Amino acid sequence: MHIAIIMDGNGRWAIRQGLPRHEGHRVGAARVREITEHCAKIGIEQLTLYCLSSENWKRPQYELQFLMEMLKHYLTEEQTTLLQNDIQFSVIGRRTGIPDDIIAKIQECTEMTKSNHGLKLCLAVNYGSRAEITDAVKAIVSENINENEINEICISQHLYTKNMTDPDLLIRTAGELRLSNYLLWQLSYAEIWVTETCWPDFNSKLLDKAIEDFKRRKRNFGGL
Repeated sequence: MHIAIIMDGNGRWAIRQGLPRHEGHRVGAARVREITEHCAKIGIEQLTLYCLSSENWKRPQYELQFLMEMLKHYLTEEQTTLLQNDIQFSVIGRRTGIPDDIIAKIQECTEMTKSNHGLKLCLAVNYGSRAEITDAVKAIVSENINENEINEICISQHLYTKNMTDPDLLIRTAGELRLSNYLLWQLSYAEIWVTETCWPDFNSKLLDKAIEDFKRRKRNFGGL
């Protein structure tokens, strides 16, 4: 099973607590560990988390700087968690704008966990689905692939997620009812589960509830 999550509501959660927005991101980052470890424990095959969209660069510079520091901290401090839980780590998204030291940490975590066989954890960082599809088209053109060979499989193999299965379940926190340019191609047949709970309050019990709701749904993939 592949679960994709839009981790929304960090800033709103902080404001409701009377805290600066960045405190929501700090608490939200800690929540990532709980959800990741729980997914590994219950045998989820793939977990893909929307950490930073390509549109998030419009946010204030101080908030972006804080997010980069949080990402660097996560990539450093969670290496033990990844290894102890047999988690294979990867990141999708454009590298443009990501500081070199963070790119180095991404490569380090990817390399050190490539032989792990448990949960596949993917962070979407500086990710936008339209950019991903644009990059796929450019790659297909540059390879001079014959138009008769361009099909859904060909396109999928040129996406950032070429080594992943498509998500079965999309979870979005904080109640918003939109995809926000996230995995538009891959989510074509995913089931969607939305909660009003903001990400810093999302926990393993809510994740279990989402999975149970998913199991009760009948997936026809366009059939009867």
